[in-house]
Amino acid sequence: MSVLIIGLILFLGAHSVRIVAPAWRDQRIASMGQGPWRGFYSLVSIVGFVLLVWGYGLARPDAPVLYEPPLWMKHVTALLMIFAFISLAIYAAPAGRLKPVLKHPMLVAIKIWAFAHLLANGDLASILLFGTFLVWAVFDRISVKRRAAPIPAGGPVSNDVIAIVGGLVIYALFVWRLHEWLFGVAPLQ
Repeated sequence: MSVLIIGLILFLGAHSVRIVAPAWRDQRIASMGQGPWRGFYSLVSIVGFVLLVWGYGLARPDAPVLYEPPLWMKHVTALLMIFAFISLAIYAAPAGRLKPVLKHPMLVAIKIWAFAHLLANGDLASILLFGTFLVWAVFDRISVKRRAAPIPAGGPVSNDVIAIVGGLVIYALFVWRLHEWLFGVAPLQ
């Protein structure tokens, strides 16, 4: 479990500097330069991500089960994940009408993903992973709102159609094989 915790600390810690220490972050950028700061930030994030994925894989088989979700909850999770993938695609695609409505579609996607997975997984490793991401995303959204971060301007509806179709295609690939191939768990079984 310690590898998972270290990974979460590194990954979400790097992504939380702007939330908890914006002045320190700005000082580092000023002293190091934008390029080296981004390189350092990326390196810490990648190492953290690798450790949290590896740590989750190590911890999950032996993690104590704190609650056993009903079987139908996996179907609720699958339904919610449609919206998570669409939100993620809206984030990645050029702005349409939905990006300004969601304001921060990446954070929406993370919150839905984390909440949905908490519904379907009751082991300690899963609660730690998905619960930490959910709490972090809520705090980041509050921070973004306090910073008055710019909301993207709207664009043509065609960008929304592209994002929705792209999100549905990626979702279908995950349900079909990717989730099992990447994580060793078939989402609907």
